[in-house]
Amino acid sequence: MNRKSLNKSEPTPQISLFSEADIPLEQGVFKVSIFHVKNGDEVIVTSMGQLDNGDAPFTRIHSECFTGEVLNSLKCDCKQQLHEAFSSIAREKHGLVIYLRQEGRGIGLGNKIKAYKLQNEGLNTIQANHALGFPTDLRDFKVAAEILKKLGIQAVRLNTNNPDKISSLEKHGIKIAEIIPSLTPVHSHNKEYLETKFLNLGHKLNQVFSDNPKKTKS
Repeated sequence: MNRKSLNKSEPTPQISLFSEADIPLEQGVFKVSIFHVKNGDEVIVTSMGQLDNGDAPFTRIHSECFTGEVLNSLKCDCKQQLHEAFSSIAREKHGLVIYLRQEGRGIGLGNKIKAYKLQNEGLNTIQANHALGFPTDLRDFKVAAEILKKLGIQAVRLNTNNPDKISSLEKHGIKIAEIIPSLTPVHSHNKEYLETKFLNLGHKLNQVFSDNPKKTKS
């Protein structure tokens, strides 16, 4: 199974600002904005500074991870990536995180836990999704591009290791002025997961792992 391909014929998501307020976080005071998408999705934008001033702001497109961000699971690096992004924005006093409710690369929390059980039995994160009948990645980053446009942002300094995020934003009209890697510590619990993203999904983790010419079959 291949990763979900972008469909250029998909209609532009209809997005509206629902509410916003300044909230003090550990890293500083951020504006938290809730956008509603016509399909029922809710997107959270956490930002600092004037975003439509013509500069390319530090930007992270982050997908929800209940297990990492709430339960402090050691199986992934999601919580560390999110908080490092907040810290970077606070240092610059300018930037944003677009938080998408796309748990488990889009398969949902219940299926993600099923996938974890399969991973405990020996499958990697890609193989587990496939065993459950899902593509490798169901996420869609088009809505993030449309929110950036709604905020008056045409170019970003994108905080990511994921080539799909880069290509999706570019295909939907957002210029990538710079790519800022999101590198977090590797340990025994997340090593296989990060290696799979590096070797099989093309994530830019070269600074963390040396290349292995033999990729895991999926």
